[in-house]
Amino acid sequence: MKLPELAGLFLAFLARLITGAQGHWYGSPPKAEQRIYFANHQSHFDWVLIWAALPRELRAVTRPIAARDYWTSSKLKHWITREIFNAVYVSRQRSAEEDPLEPLMDALRSGDSLVIFPEGTRGFAADPAPFKAGLFHLAEAFPEVQLIPAWIDNVQRVMPKGEVVPVPILCSVTFGAPMQLQPGEDKRAFLDRARAAVMALRDVD
Repeated sequence: MKLPELAGLFLAFLARLITGAQGHWYGSPPKAEQRIYFANHQSHFDWVLIWAALPRELRAVTRPIAARDYWTSSKLKHWITREIFNAVYVSRQRSAEEDPLEPLMDALRSGDSLVIFPEGTRGFAADPAPFKAGLFHLAEAFPEVQLIPAWIDNVQRVMPKGEVVPVPILCSVTFGAPMQLQPGEDKRAFLDRARAAVMALRDVD
């Protein structure tokens, strides 16, 4: 077993030790199908929690989206996100002609699954901010890929803003039923429906 795989198993164990990393599946059993998991976003720890909540065989084909400037700012963060999580890097500062979705589309063309946060940035309100257009364009370009809503609970208390050491708190990820872009569906109507699907999962027992 290679070092990145060993490190990944250790990080999954550590995440579960700190948070419990419980995954609850409602309408979308954990199967090896190409998917886009989309969730609320309140912490840098969010995608680690989703990754740790997935079965091991799904973690190997599921790639998180990572901000290039933050996650490549040190050799350690770069190595972790590249070698363990196989992250898709996106640039938060880019030229006018650069398509921010192209790295995500390349990953989907390769058959990978993705973890994305359609709010675009971390929020601290009880409800997610309105979703940005990226999820719509991915759904439009890849209609065969399942869209799985997810609600992450309590993770903002694990990694409060400004802290670098996680606080042990029981967290969970609730995965909902797959949804699709409907023929002729308006962009804002779809994004509002996707946001509502995420919010509906916080009250699921």
